[in-house]
Amino acid sequence: MKKGKTSRIVGYKTAKIVYGTVDSKNLKSIYVNLQTWVNPKTDEELNWGRVILNTSRFIKHSVLESLDKNIFEKNFIVDLDLRSSGICHGKKSFMNLEINLYLTEELDFKSNVLKNSIKKIIQNIFSDVINKHQYFEFSLSKKQKVLVDSE
Repeated sequence: MKKGKTSRIVGYKTAKIVYGTVDSKNLKSIYVNLQTWVNPKTDEELNWGRVILNTSRFIKHSVLESLDKNIFEKNFIVDLDLRSSGICHGKKSFMNLEINLYLTEELDFKSNVLKNSIKKIIQNIFSDVINKHQYFEFSLSKKQKVLVDSE
């Protein structure tokens, strides 16, 4: 018997975003999954491990600020998966961000209250971290299609 459910969040050109649960009958937690490709803006040698740790910290602060305390507990998990070893200018690296949120009370997975609260969290991550990132450019796919102007 399948109990898990997922739903997509559309409207972002640089990332694929899905949220879901493993048990929709007894809803206690929600995961948000954001997948994107990153390309360094600079070719200088940086401590990419430190840059990734700071990015993770900025995302945690953004989630904490946008968390609706009436719906979610203040405890949450942010797992940013981005390998620092292969990062170099001109080469895109895959980034996976998973956020686990715990509900204060049982809600319906399809409720607009839950969906709007998750959308608010994602919006804040984009406005606070992704759109303002000092070192990375983000894109939906590894091979970006280049549009050529016809003359």
